Amino acid sequence: MEAAQKKIKVLAVSSSGGHWLNLMHVREALAGCEVVYATTNRDYCSYVGDNKFYVIPEVSRWQKLKIPFVALKIFKLVRDIKPDVVITTGALPGLLALISGRIMGAKTIWLETFANCGELSMSGRIAGRFASLWLTQWPHLARENGPLYKGRIV
Repeated sequence: MEAAQKKIKVLAVSSSGGHWLNLMHVREALAGCEVVYATTNRDYCSYVGDNKFYVIPEVSRWQKLKIPFVALKIFKLVRDIKPDVVITTGALPGLLALISGRIMGAKTIWLETFANCGELSMSGRIAGRFASLWLTQWPHLARENGPLYKGRIV
């Protein structure tokens, strides 16, 4: 008898608003995985069905004193979840999860939110150093060394 194949555990992280909507558009691609969601808006728990759901604090680059606190909280969450893959559609909380995942040996995917059509976000530019797969949804923002353009989700 074959041993049951272990499902890939994915931590899907985003801030609220457009970042969350972009993340919801990739749900089908995660079918067959054990997906854990983390976002900054507790009201979004209704979107994830029976999947595990965590609320993480919102933070931006303008809240410099808050960043270390949020980074530690997200690091602990990633450590406890032990994902095989961390995927995020952006903003600083997603970047912190991506970096935490990379430190812990997870594969990491940065999918720059569709809203950033003129240039990559600051978090998106930093993510390139930590992402196993670094993607943009705008072909004119793609570069040979990344981010890559493989299509858009909306």
